[in-house]
Amino acid sequence: MSITGIILAAGASRRMGTPKALLAYRGETWLDRWIGLLGRHCDPVLVVLGAEAESIRSGIRRLDEALFVCNPAPERGQFSSLQCALTVLPERAEGFLFAPVDHPAVRPETVAQLVADFARGGALVVAPRYRGRGGHPVCCARLLAAEMLVEPPESQARLVLRRHLHATRYVDVDDPGVAEDVDDQDSYRRLLVNGP
Repeated sequence: MSITGIILAAGASRRMGTPKALLAYRGETWLDRWIGLLGRHCDPVLVVLGAEAESIRSGIRRLDEALFVCNPAPERGQFSSLQCALTVLPERAEGFLFAPVDHPAVRPETVAQLVADFARGGALVVAPRYRGRGGHPVCCARLLAAEMLVEPPESQARLVLRRHLHATRYVDVDDPGVAEDVDDQDSYRRLLVNGP
């Protein structure tokens, strides 16, 4: 099964004060970590950049392991970045797996489990759940791309996904990283000290 990976890294990182994509976790940048995680299961991996695009590109090591998409107006929000990636979704892609860059602690086995579960079929959406809390990454069937592309750029992916709860399968994982949004300096310090 062909699945395209999408990493959303176009935001201005105002609360963090520095580009989140370039922050370090376990010896690599958040963006390098995500490219590595998705690259084992997805082809291609698309990275959506916007704010600080050039400094991010020059600050990562796995530059040649992903394709880069520019969101020309990242201030419209994260969903607009997802739409930018979906406009270049390869014809052969049967699905897409997407995640914001600010969930850096997701474990490799979680990504593998989600992709394997999606490949079994029977669901339009496969999402992780940790102790009752949903999170990222989320795997979607290709047909949802068309639905997302007709939404306003200021919308949210969860509004589209909510329409398909009847065709959503949650995978319970022992991975707090799926629900850990690291969005400011305090949460980043906690991540470095305690893990997710």
